[in-house]
Amino acid sequence: MKIISAEFVKSAFKREHWTTDSLPEIAFLGRSNVGKSSLINSLLQRKGLARTSNTPGRTQSINFFLINESFYFADLPGYGYAKVSKQTRADWGVMAEEYLANRNELTLSIQLIDARHNPTALDLQLNEWLNFYRKNHIIVATKADKLSSNKLKKSLFEIEKMLPESKILAYSSTTGKGKEQIWTEIGNALNNFHRNS
Repeated sequence: MKIISAEFVKSAFKREHWTTDSLPEIAFLGRSNVGKSSLINSLLQRKGLARTSNTPGRTQSINFFLINESFYFADLPGYGYAKVSKQTRADWGVMAEEYLANRNELTLSIQLIDARHNPTALDLQLNEWLNFYRKNHIIVATKADKLSSNKLKKSLFEIEKMLPESKILAYSSTTGKGKEQIWTEIGNALNNFHRNS
């Protein structure tokens, strides 16, 4: 897909702040520090659009980015970072679940998992949510360049075993590996949204 424009629109801390123009949305979900901002920036070929931070857990809102004035990327709060309070962690869960359950504009959820590690209990829980709410989704195994091709194969095999209902794509924001496949999934989801709306 050719990216003509990409801009940060707003941060939503509660439901009333969500966008209201009924454009389709692609959501990015994953643990803190899994590389969500890097993935978004690399897909959009914009260096600092989604802010990367050395402090995992900094994104505590849903951040909306308008792409080509025709659809949104929604960057959801990272989860599973121990240094935030239990209350904050609970709020994140509520915000993410409310969004996943109730957002009609959501046409594809992209769940990120670090390719170097097995999915955590929270990764599995999020995946259960996506399947429970019958949300169209894919898993992106990030940081794929950090593994040899043999280790990556093994890792993807393990992730597939643990998340058998999901399509899994390996990705590296350093090399761009997997970018085309992700854009294909996004394009299909946008086409489906327009067909069904």
